[in-house]
Parts: sequence; C-alpha cells; structure tokens
Amino acid sequence: MPDRLPPLTALRAFEAAARHMSFAQAAAELNVTPAALSFQIKSLEEHLGEPVFRRLNRAVELTEVGRMLAPGVSDGFAALSSAWRNAQRMNDNKTLTVTAGPAFTSKWLAPRLYEFAQEHPEIELRFSATLRLIDFARDEVDVAIRFGLGNDEGVYSEPLIREWMTPMMTPEMAAEYGTLEKLSQAPLIHDESISFFKQPTDWPAWCRAAELDFDTSHGLRFSQADHALDAAISGAGVVLGRVSLATRALEQKRLVAPFRIGLLTQAQFRFICPEGTQDRPHVAAFRDWVMKEIKASEVFEDGRDLIPATGGALAP
Repeated sequence: MPDRLPPLTALRAFEAAARHMSFAQAAAELNVTPAALSFQIKSLEEHLGEPVFRRLNRAVELTEVGRMLAPGVSDGFAALSSAWRNAQRMNDNKTLTVTAGPAFTSKWLAPRLYEFAQEHPEIELRFSATLRLIDFARDEVDVAIRFGLGNDEGVYSEPLIREWMTPMMTPEMAAEYGTLEKLSQAPLIHDESISFFKQPTDWPAWCRAAELDFDTSHGLRFSQADHALDAAISGAGVVLGRVSLATRALEQKRLVAPFRIGLLTQAQFRFICPEGTQDRPHVAAFRDWVMKEIKASEVFEDGRDLIPATGGALAP
C-alpha cells in the first residue's frame, strides 16, 4: 500500500464532512458545491482503497476506517492552523496578547493599563484572565504572567514581584484594631487561594512570625484573593493580604498595613514568553513597562521585616 498522502483538498473535505456528519454543511463551510465535496471524498476513498462514509438516504455515517482516520486528520488541520497563525503573529508587532490570573488582572494590571496605552498607542493589548496552564503554540498568547513556585522550562522567564503578606484593613478599622494587642479582637478574613503551598502562608503562620498567640479560626473565608481584598476594603474585617494585589488600595489609603512583620512566600510572579521572543518590540515594551511600574511603587520596598514562610532569619 503506497504511503503517499492524498491531496490536501480531499483531506480537508473529509475533515469537514466528518465533523458536521453532513456533506451539505461541510460544502457550505468550505464554500464549494456538495457535488465538488463529494468528488473530493470519493478521490480520498480511491486513494485509500476503502470507503470512509456510508451514504444513507438522508445522512452519512463514518465507516470503521473513517472513524480511525477522522481524529488524526482533525488534529493535523488544527496543528496546521495553529502553526500558520503563530507564523503570522511573528510578523505582528502591533498586537500583544497577555494572560494573567483573574486577581492579578483586576487588581494590578487593569488599573494601570491606561498608562501603558498612553505610552504605547501603537500596541493593541488583548487580555485573557485565566489560571489555565498555557501552551504558547496552541493558545496564541504572547506573554503570560504567572504566580507560583515556578517550573518554567523551555521558555523565557523573569521574576517580577517577590510576594509577601501582612494584615491589611481600612483606616477606620486600624483606629480600632491597629495594634498587636487589639488584633486578636478583630474580625478576620482568610484568603485561601494559596492554601496549596507546602509552607503555610496563613493567619497562624503570620502570628507565629509576629510571636502572637490567639485563635485565628474564625472569620470569612474566600477562595479568590481579590474577593478577600474587596471584603477588607468594604470594612468586613482584617485580611492577610498579598502585597502585589493590594498595591493600589494601599497607595490610595483604602487599606493600611500597620504592622512591620511581613510573611514572605516562596512563590513569586514571573514574566513568561516563548524563548527568543522577549526582545520583540511589543513584548519588550510591555515587559519594560511592567518592570517600571513595579519599581515605581514604594509598597514593595517599604522597610518591613520580611520573614520567610519556612521561618528562620529575616529575609534580605
């Protein structure tokens, strides 16, 4: 049996017909007549030496050979389409697609995007707020900002923010609970979005770092960090807030962080892109802007005592 592939047009006709299970719908999608599509499928069957469809009165169904062939042909066209779009994107320095987690997007990126747009009107930004693992070749994404312990093999990865956590509350609540002695009486808010860390970064861990001993089991619990921060901003309680996400609220005095102790996490935010694309003009412009915004914030370097979540000496 010859290994030579049938014509691409025949495979395309088969893929569309197998997906729709209709010659008429496949023909409409490919902008050809049903007769032309049927001719292409017949050509493929002659090339293969086996029928791939059973022609019924008003329908078609795949034969056993057709069912074996369909997934591979579908995956092949999907890979071709993805490769073509990626090749086109390499010539596009005006559109930048960025993905980041929902909390980082809403609390850090979104409030600053006006400044980036003002500085780079030639770049059209597109965002995807998701925590899903990214395949740059498949997902048509240029840049990912991710938070975690990092295992970024095969890509360009640059640290952005060293994350630490400390109690945060409204100025009004700070007037009542802003001392270590009064903190034990405050309503607590728990951010459980990073509860998967091996080294705990929760209220009990912060209390150990601050050499406090009180019951922290009570209070509101949130699975999303931005929801926990929003609750604190509304005055619902004191949150052990992540500095990266609370930057704007702290700068605008909607939240205050009255205690010197900060709990340093093992995780950090990273700027990730395909290896070799970090110096493309629009990618480099976005990276440089993110770095500038981070360095411009006094919140990240405000002289606190940062204690690693593992315990031990103060972090440098």
